[in-house]
Amino acid sequence: MKIVLTVNGETVRADIEPRVHLADFLREHLSLTGTHLGCEHGVCGACTVRLDGALVRACLVLAVQADGCSVETIEGLSDSGEIADLQKAFHDRNALQCGYCTPGMLIAAQDLLLHDQDPSRAAIREHLSGNYCRCTGYHAIVDAVAATAAERNRGRPG
Repeated sequence: MKIVLTVNGETVRADIEPRVHLADFLREHLSLTGTHLGCEHGVCGACTVRLDGALVRACLVLAVQADGCSVETIEGLSDSGEIADLQKAFHDRNALQCGYCTPGMLIAAQDLLLHDQDPSRAAIREHLSGNYCRCTGYHAIVDAVAATAAERNRGRPG
């Protein structure tokens, strides 16, 4: 099937099999390997991307379902500088041990900060609850998101 979508601001045209998942399309056809495959059942969050601005599990979306849509991956968010402060906070607080969950975790954290400029630690934990991390215990991740929110709030006119 022929599809046309926008990935990280670039128009992409492809002829793909109807059963190719968006995660596989991004990784295998576009070499955007930051979208990780963990469980392939939509449970772990490693494949989190933004589809028309909403968080989705790319392992549960067929690439043909993204036809005509805008997809943002960790590469796009990173290259644009949108999450530079969040990435630095993760690094500074050692919130990225093995790094496998980190791309999905960063996308989910950024989504939270776009919708809640001053989230509580409980709200951060709740929002990130669909993104599994087996290495950090989440404390450093919550610290990094809270620190990023606080820093962004210091920079806002009040």
